[in-house]
Amino acid sequence: MEKPIKTPDQKEEGLASNLIIPIQRRMFFRYAGATALATSLLLATTSCDDEDELMPTDPEAVDLGSGDIGILNYAYALEQLEAAFYTEVVAKSSGVLSQMEQQIMQDLKGHEGIHRDFLKAALGSAAIPALDVDFSSINFNDKNSVLTTARTFEDLGVAAYNGAGQYLEDAGFLTLAGKIVSVEARHAAVIRDLISNGTFSDSANNQGLDPVMKPADVLAAAAPFIKTKISANNLPK
Repeated sequence: MEKPIKTPDQKEEGLASNLIIPIQRRMFFRYAGATALATSLLLATTSCDDEDELMPTDPEAVDLGSGDIGILNYAYALEQLEAAFYTEVVAKSSGVLSQMEQQIMQDLKGHEGIHRDFLKAALGSAAIPALDVDFSSINFNDKNSVLTTARTFEDLGVAAYNGAGQYLEDAGFLTLAGKIVSVEARHAAVIRDLISNGTFSDSANNQGLDPVMKPADVLAAAAPFIKTKISANNLPK
């Protein structure tokens, strides 16, 4: 008998139900209304697919495009990277992670897969192709290597959404980005707490704000883990 397919909300409940924190067990990963939003975004972008045809200036590079489509492709590229990373962690790192840590990684894998698939659906035919990743510098048999890389990716994701949100013109896209970045921030918090308990908020600056990074800087930081050449020349400046 086939197992019933879990909804996005059911997939994201796993971490909260298995993570033990000093105060109490509580759910802090919720992605309410994501399915409905993704469907509406898919309909909204149908008329834009032909207008935002990708025209890479470098014949070997994948061009993200321009306008809102370019920003969504930028986010989609990062979500592909994160989803691929956690897939590798789940497949290769179980021997160095505790049962609780393994469950957390399973949940993060699920979340990033949801984010990736939502963005791909919203982009429709304007979505960039699947990226070729390179995790050769990561030792998946070393817990510190896995967790510090996860922290790098999650912090990068938060900074990327914070920096790119200002360029989105469509309110629906901005809503989607806001829902995703809030989950990415929770990811960053739990990874930091796994590295050193109580350090979940040490990424904030003196004003209590998370960092902001420009797309060019984010892509440069992510480049060592992505074999596919990416052109962001047409993103909003």
